[in-house]
Amino acid sequence: MACCGNCFCCQCCCRERETRTPEELTILGEIRDEENEILPRKDYESLDYDRCISEPYVEVLEGMDNKKAKKYEAVRWIMVFAIGMTVGLVGLFVDFFVRLFTNIKFTLVGDSVEKCTDKGCLSLSLLELLAFNLIFIFIASVLVLIEPVAAGSGIPEIKSYLNGVKIPGIVRLRTFVCKAAGVLFSVAGGLFVGKEGPMIHSGAIVGAGLPQFQSITFKRINFDFPYFRSDRDKRDFVSAGAAAGVAAAFGAPIGGTLFSLEEGSSFWNQALTWKVLFCSMSATFTLNFFRSGINFNKWGSFQLPGLLNFGEFKCSNGDKNCHLWTAVDLAFFVLMGVVGGVLGALFNCINRSLAKYRIRHIHPKAKFIRVLESLLVTMVTTVVIFAASMLLGECRDLSSPTTHNTTLASTDDINSTIRSFFCPNKTYNDMATLFFNPQEAAIHQLFHQDGTFSPVTLSVFFLLYFLLSCWTYGVSVPSGLFVPSLLCGAAFGRLVANILKVKLGMDLYSGTFALIGAAAFLGGVVRMTISLTVILIESTNEITYGLPIMVTLMVAKWTGDIFNKGIYDIHVELKGVPLLDWETEVEMDKLTASDIMEPNLTYVYPHTRVQSLVSILRTTVYHAFPVVTENRKNEQDFMKGNILISNNIRFKKSSVVSRAGEQRRRCQSMKSYPSSELRNVCDEQSTVVEPSEEGEDLLQQMLERRHAPYPNLYPDQSPSEEWTMEERFRPLTFHGLILRSQLVNLLIRGVCYAENQSSATQPRLSYAETTEDYPRFPDIHDLDLALLNPRMIVDVTPYMNPCPYTVSPNTRISQVFNLFRTMGLRHLPVVNAIGEIVGIITRHNLTHEFLEAKLRQHYVTI
Repeated sequence: MACCGNCFCCQCCCRERETRTPEELTILGEIRDEENEILPRKDYESLDYDRCISEPYVEVLEGMDNKKAKKYEAVRWIMVFAIGMTVGLVGLFVDFFVRLFTNIKFTLVGDSVEKCTDKGCLSLSLLELLAFNLIFIFIASVLVLIEPVAAGSGIPEIKSYLNGVKIPGIVRLRTFVCKAAGVLFSVAGGLFVGKEGPMIHSGAIVGAGLPQFQSITFKRINFDFPYFRSDRDKRDFVSAGAAAGVAAAFGAPIGGTLFSLEEGSSFWNQALTWKVLFCSMSATFTLNFFRSGINFNKWGSFQLPGLLNFGEFKCSNGDKNCHLWTAVDLAFFVLMGVVGGVLGALFNCINRSLAKYRIRHIHPKAKFIRVLESLLVTMVTTVVIFAASMLLGECRDLSSPTTHNTTLASTDDINSTIRSFFCPNKTYNDMATLFFNPQEAAIHQLFHQDGTFSPVTLSVFFLLYFLLSCWTYGVSVPSGLFVPSLLCGAAFGRLVANILKVKLGMDLYSGTFALIGAAAFLGGVVRMTISLTVILIESTNEITYGLPIMVTLMVAKWTGDIFNKGIYDIHVELKGVPLLDWETEVEMDKLTASDIMEPNLTYVYPHTRVQSLVSILRTTVYHAFPVVTENRKNEQDFMKGNILISNNIRFKKSSVVSRAGEQRRRCQSMKSYPSSELRNVCDEQSTVVEPSEEGEDLLQQMLERRHAPYPNLYPDQSPSEEWTMEERFRPLTFHGLILRSQLVNLLIRGVCYAENQSSATQPRLSYAETTEDYPRFPDIHDLDLALLNPRMIVDVTPYMNPCPYTVSPNTRISQVFNLFRTMGLRHLPVVNAIGEIVGIITRHNLTHEFLEAKLRQHYVTI
């Protein structure tokens, strides 16, 4: 009955959706009060994964021979190896200090508890524990205040980045410092968080920053390294770094490669797979080498492959009746997968509600409120741990525990982590054994210790850990979710094993059920399948667990998907990131590219005056502009009734009003331009077009007064008094795309020519000069307008991309979506059969919310 209640809670809380009208598209990126839904924000931009085949880039290609190509590829492999080694060293740093701080804390508090148990001063022991935890968490919270992006696990952000979304500050060096330093204080501070998720984020930052040899945060780090100055190269290295982070965290290089492929990257190539695997192997090798040498003083023995090791699952020597799992157990594994999916969905539902509450009531307030929340969670967690160990733990005989695994002494001796707090001699406290140990040691206890924990202890531990870890994930500290989910699920699995042993008298291996429980709960929370299966298999080093782990994860995912999304997808949605799924729904093919494109274009001509470029850049926020020409030779074709041409005329007429208003705003913005000549031009234009309440009246005014939608962008084609209406909206022949960053770069570097000169006199930029300022290109508002001559002309054709991917207006949405996502595009022009550009598609036009609204509008139209 309780399970049904949970199901109902999940379904009501997480799957309820109200329909939106087409007019609601205008509020994308805001929170709707009616249903408290957060929609994709429009301030997120896509990465430029597609190469810009400009003339400077073509010159580089023409100068590239086999020798240079091999050198470039060798440098890339060296960078991949360096990224893997660096990520391994970062993992070593985090693990060393986490162990150091944790051992100091538990040693001092443990001695205090042992002394105060008889003297009755346990309150002093609690205060000591509180002091340690509050200090550590305060440091972690302050680091997050310095760089807010460092909060959480970072996996939703890295998943968004690999999906093609540019999130500000996500791969900066300051974020890396705050993340790596903050997570060790978060884990040492006693919060129910893990260091594996932040390791993935840290690895991605290393992948993004190391090949650049420069830092925006630390200006002195700036080497002359001309390679890899593009979003395409950076994104590939981020994929390798994220995979290396998984490999270092779990000792699973293959799982790391699959994680980067399955959970993050929206587009992939075969050459990248081998590099990512090599990077993951490098990280695992580096971490294993140093950890084995430091912990066992056996350099080169390679005994500790990752930060989290499950140990070896094997039966006791000489026990021929022991088996890890049987076909009968597989049926119970399926049921555990169902329960794990339901529990994971409930976890995600509660955490989503908490996250939305934080967004509305905590984040808008002063920053120190976030620190107070972190300290409050720490205080409650510490008191609960202490009280549960003292009041709810059972004292059990020391002679009862026996280990299945005799080789586990190579990692951590299980018996050394047993706690006897609040218990008489020769007994131990089973609850304190789980709470007063590092989470990795508690997982080892549940996986490899037999007969240690009572059902009551496991039930209470699971309930407390479930609630506190759900509350903790989302506070302003670096925090991971893998280890808390594994530990919570392992307690659930051991509880199932104890019940089957006692009630049904079954002879089974408790460690296997603990592992399957961990997989079921973790799968129900994160909804990963392929990569998580391989990660768990590599962590256990037992291939026979492949089938039960895979079946359990699949069942858990299918069950959880009935109620809501995975935890990372939920947090991506809460951040308003326009993430693109693997594919669209079938019914979306009722729409075409012309239904979802943006028809109101801001374009430039091949030869454009400086005054017009500055006006366009200062009054728009677009990141790319079509380069077009108006072909007067096609005048007669306008009247032939061709559906594509007539549609183009319709698009032009429907957008002329907004263009006219945009022109007025540009003229107003150019009043501050230091050139009196330009001010006079704007004054003349503003007198031609006067504000009108009715859009049709404004359109008629423009046509009667022969006012073009844009000022004279092309110096040789001024508006003629003899132009007809059709001439003023004649086809815009598409020639290519040019980015905002490229236009600003041309203006700053003075790439232009005089009106009485040929465009051949314009200075030429090399490819290195066009990418020199990557990734922080200058802004148009940083430009000193007094240094520019507004009558000069800029030839943009050498620097535009003359061959971007394009689609027809009649292309179905599934084809548009697959092209955009697979090729990692940022802008997709819509060009009709005669080469006219009629619209443009960006990431925001392909989000699920936007497509749903357009589909409803399509049904209304029908």
